[in-house]
Amino acid sequence: MSSQLACRRSTEPAGTIMQSMVMLPLLAGILTSCCPADQLASDKLARVSAAIETQAESTVKRTTTALEQQPDSVSLLSQRGDALFFLGRFDAAVRDYDRMAVLDPELDSSHWRRGIAWFYAGDYRKAAGQFERYHTFDQVDRENGIWRYLSQVKAYGRDKARQELLKYEKDDREPFPAVYQLFAGQTTPEAILKSIAAADLSADEREKRLFYAQLYIGLNEAVEDRPESALEHLEQAVNNRWGPKAGYGPHFMWQVGRLNAIQLAKSKPAPAPK
Repeated sequence: MSSQLACRRSTEPAGTIMQSMVMLPLLAGILTSCCPADQLASDKLARVSAAIETQAESTVKRTTTALEQQPDSVSLLSQRGDALFFLGRFDAAVRDYDRMAVLDPELDSSHWRRGIAWFYAGDYRKAAGQFERYHTFDQVDRENGIWRYLSQVKAYGRDKARQELLKYEKDDREPFPAVYQLFAGQTTPEAILKSIAAADLSADEREKRLFYAQLYIGLNEAVEDRPESALEHLEQAVNNRWGPKAGYGPHFMWQVGRLNAIQLAKSKPAPAPK
C-alpha cells in the first residue's frame, strides 16, 4: 500500500518490486507530456492505460514462459500477478497471489495485494478477511483498516462496517489519521482537503497527501454509490504527479485509482443527444 508498508514487507521478493517499477519513468513521461494539470480527461486516461497495458501484457508473456521452467517461483508469480492486476484481470491475479501464499505461508497474513485483488474480483468477504489478518501483522497502518472497511461495506453494509472499524492506538503517517475519520463518519472530504491545503508542507509532501486523500475519498464515494463524485476524486488522484513516480506500494495504489476510474468512466451514462 504505502511506501512505509512496502518497506515492512520483507517477506516479498525484491525482484517483484524492481520489475513492477520498470514502468515508472514511462508513466511519468506520459503524464507530464500529455496531461493538463487540472484534470486527467478520459482520452488522456486511455493513453496512459494503453502504455501500461502494453508493458503489463509483455510482463505476463515473459513470466508465463519463465514459470513453465520455474513453476514454484514466488517472485515470478508476484510479477505476473501484479501485471494481471494492472490489466484488470482480477480473478487471474488472485490465482497467482493465492499460489504465492501456498508456496510461502508467511505471506498469508501480509499479502495485502491479494486482498485488493479479491475486492475488485467481487469477493468482498475474503478481502475483508485478508485485511483482518494483515492487522495481526501490522497494527499501525490505517490504510489496511480503510480497505477492511471498504470490503465490509460491500459485504455487509455501512452500519456493520463502521461498528467494526479496526481500532488504532499508535500514530500513523499523514493524511491517514484524518482520512480514517472519514470512514468513521467524523469528518468530511472538504475538511480533509482544506486541512492539507492550509498545512505548512513542502510541495512534494503536499502532493503526496493530496494523492492519498483524493484516492480514498474517491473510493469512499464509490462504495457509497456516488459515482460522479467518486470519478471526480479518482481522476484527481490519477492525475497527481507524485503517485505514478512513487515507490512500489504507492504506485500500486495509483494503479488502483486508475483502474477504478476506468470502471466508473465506462459505467457513466452517455450524454443525451442534442
